[in-house]
Amino acid sequence: MEHAVAHEGGASTKAYMVVFVSLAVLTVIEVLIPTQFDFPKMMQIIILVALALWKALLVALYYMHLRFEPRRLKWMVIAPLPLAVILVLAVLTEF
Repeated sequence: MEHAVAHEGGASTKAYMVVFVSLAVLTVIEVLIPTQFDFPKMMQIIILVALALWKALLVALYYMHLRFEPRRLKWMVIAPLPLAVILVLAVLTEF
């Protein structure tokens, strides 16, 4: 019988495996969107950026252990995100 082992960060092995499978599924979706679906180019870009942000959030929360850190450290990581969104939007409007 398999037991979920808690790591020092607080998450179990099962949680890490669920996140790993989620990241793999999101990666497959990212590959399929430009190759298999006939979305307009701007829609593809928006979907791919959203999926990339989702994957980055999963990695930061679980593999970088931000989910188990104090609130102050979380805010330090979240603070530059509006600048990143502004820069992405600026690049998107260049088309």
